[in-house]
Amino acid sequence: MTDLDEIGPDKTLLLVDDDEPFLRRLAKAMEKRGFSVETAGSVAAGKAIATARPPAFAVVDLRLEDGNGLDVVEVLRERRADSRIVVLTGYGAIATAVAAVKIGAIDYLSKPADAADVMNALLATGNKLPPPPENPMSADRVRWEHIQRVYELCDRNVSETARRLNMHRRTLQRILAKRSPR
Repeated sequence: MTDLDEIGPDKTLLLVDDDEPFLRRLAKAMEKRGFSVETAGSVAAGKAIATARPPAFAVVDLRLEDGNGLDVVEVLRERRADSRIVVLTGYGAIATAVAAVKIGAIDYLSKPADAADVMNALLATGNKLPPPPENPMSADRVRWEHIQRVYELCDRNVSETARRLNMHRRTLQRILAKRSPR
């Protein structure tokens, strides 16, 4: 069975992400897998496409420059209840995963996710979970991503970030000075 057979008759896919290079790469990879892809770089553009031409499938980034990707998920769910939606983010957290699933996403993937991971999540059926990713983030990378997220939420204030993470300020400064782990 080919990817085209698994997708079904409606192969429309909406990709919403403000990371332009990632969006282009994922769109090209999904087109090669048989999808008819439309892209949007913002919440407003994603909502406009979801309203005008609700797709059968969608991959929506959680954090976009002009708002929250969950707003796009809500519009998709209202316009097309059978749409299979995967939420994708660089800042994975249990609370946002729960919120995404509650409003209608079928899965939640952390970046970096490749086209195969996205395809597996979109086409998983019933209670069958997609296979684990081939190259998941290391524990060090997940920790680093979390620290970076809190640092950004604290407006890049090292002392406030250290306080919220219950960490010594100098330890945090050393972590922030290093490159991200793989």
